[in-house]
Amino acid sequence: MHNMQGLFITFEGIDGCGKSTQASLLFNTLLQEAYSAVYLREPGGTKISEKIRDLLLDVENRDMADRAEFLLYAASRAQLVRQKIRPALEQGKVVICDRYVDSSTAYQGIGRSLGLDIIETINSFATDDLMPDLTFLIDVGLETSLQRSTQDGQQPDRLEQEKQDFKLNVIQAYRDLAARHPKRIRLLNGEKPKQHTQQNVWKYVVPQVELMKKKRQHERL
Repeated sequence: MHNMQGLFITFEGIDGCGKSTQASLLFNTLLQEAYSAVYLREPGGTKISEKIRDLLLDVENRDMADRAEFLLYAASRAQLVRQKIRPALEQGKVVICDRYVDSSTAYQGIGRSLGLDIIETINSFATDDLMPDLTFLIDVGLETSLQRSTQDGQQPDRLEQEKQDFKLNVIQAYRDLAARHPKRIRLLNGEKPKQHTQQNVWKYVVPQVELMKKKRQHERL
């Protein structure tokens, strides 16, 4: 997807699907296997992006316009790409990001009905066309999402408080995205035990990191 030395992997899915767990498990495995890796989350990951995150998830901001919401996500993303993702990829690191452009497509493009064309155009501008090499979509049904989201005992954030119809649309939007981009997006069943999903993730990552190593060795010759 890009001509940098590193590898860019993202994790996607509805709240409660287990993507954050899988992203951090992969990060730890990569470190154990002596790979240089960076773990980031969206929105967030930089000082500016974390401030935008607070704005986006604050339950007090219920009157936020849908377009304003998306543009804030895009602004946070632009800062993260410029400050953290690109430099890490240029240094040959594996970058793992918990959410990225597909979240905006599913949540704002479909969930908020803003339309895919405008979302993709603005995402492309914000990220300077930087797309992941590999995306894992951890797929769960609405029931599992609701059950797990309320289990952690934390107060649900602004997006977690959305109606069930909105969440159903987001789940379907993600599945449609996986069908549209089968080479990049791996659809994994998040209803299964996390160890099972973890093994599947690693199975897909191994060939990618091996390829990354080979490219680097070739460049040194």
